[in-house]
Amino acid sequence: MSIHTRHKILFISSWFPNRLEPTNGNFVQRHAEAVSLLHDVEVLHAIGDFNQKEKFVFDDEMINGIRTLIVYYKNSKNPLQNFLRRMKSYQLGFKKMQKPDLVHGNVLHNNMLFAVSLKRKYGIPFVISEHWSVFQEQNHVKISKSARFLAKKIAEKASFILPVTENLISGLRNLGIKTSMKVIGNVVDTELFSPKFEKSEKFTFLHISNLISLKNPEKIIKAAIDLHQINPYFELQIGGDGELKFLQKMIHLNNSESYIKTFGMLSLEQVSEKMNAANCFVLFSDYENQPCVILESLASGISVIATNVGGISELLNEKRGVLIEKNDSHALLEAMKNVLQKNVALESSESLRKYVIENFSKSVIAEKFSEIYKQALMK
Repeated sequence: MSIHTRHKILFISSWFPNRLEPTNGNFVQRHAEAVSLLHDVEVLHAIGDFNQKEKFVFDDEMINGIRTLIVYYKNSKNPLQNFLRRMKSYQLGFKKMQKPDLVHGNVLHNNMLFAVSLKRKYGIPFVISEHWSVFQEQNHVKISKSARFLAKKIAEKASFILPVTENLISGLRNLGIKTSMKVIGNVVDTELFSPKFEKSEKFTFLHISNLISLKNPEKIIKAAIDLHQINPYFELQIGGDGELKFLQKMIHLNNSESYIKTFGMLSLEQVSEKMNAANCFVLFSDYENQPCVILESLASGISVIATNVGGISELLNEKRGVLIEKNDSHALLEAMKNVLQKNVALESSESLRKYVIENFSKSVIAEKFSEIYKQALMK
């Protein structure tokens, strides 16, 4: 490990776990935790709450060793008023924090205008990690002209943009953003996510997500129902922090409760337990960036079936899993059948894990960010 000067780093983000959205932006929280191995990190986040009577409520606590200040402001239906209250929240919160050497922003959204204002007022440089799939080329139609303009203006002031995938870099370049860029991926707790060889007796497929429509959970269930008619010796575990009623009804109508099990929202420790009991993770999304669940699965020593969208092909090769085209339900069924019947030559658990440790563990990601901070502070 190279020697780095310990700097004061302030993380701000458009998404961050909070009492209204407990899992939102948890990948940003993990980045902050990785950086805290080498630097003094604080987190400042602002979010609106419609049910709040007070203008501002400050929730200041230590979370996993990092001082985290979340400012809740009274939400408004007026977007401009909301934006102004959010900026005021950041200003009030910032007064309570240590003055940073560098700001690590997340997501090219109007929240990052606060990082621009800190640079203008105090000369504090900032970098931005980018996770937002709206910046992928095929999603550019969803970006308003004003949002494009704003993203470009914020990016111009940033020392570096740090997308989590090469796929995002090309999308950002395509929007005309010329700022220096480097891929720094998501981070995995490789101590928590590690192979434990106490597998279920039955071969187990696993899907964990927020179960929204773009994740296609019902199509995964349909594939499992079809597979069961070919080979009944498996189980599908499916769930997460989303709506389960429709999925449970579908399972019930197909008399599939004996081999398709659902579960609700899980802690990270519970996700790790699920992965340890599973044999293969299934992701059938319409789009993704760099899903943490894929990295966590590989770190746990289990292979993955996933759609070839976003940056997934940068993670999975034919030895780590099976890539299929999005919306191709037949390909999903075939992939599940081939993995179940061991018709696919996949790497050992140890090799899958080694790949993640060498590229996405906390210490590796901390080193990568440190190198960028060093360059940004020298500019």
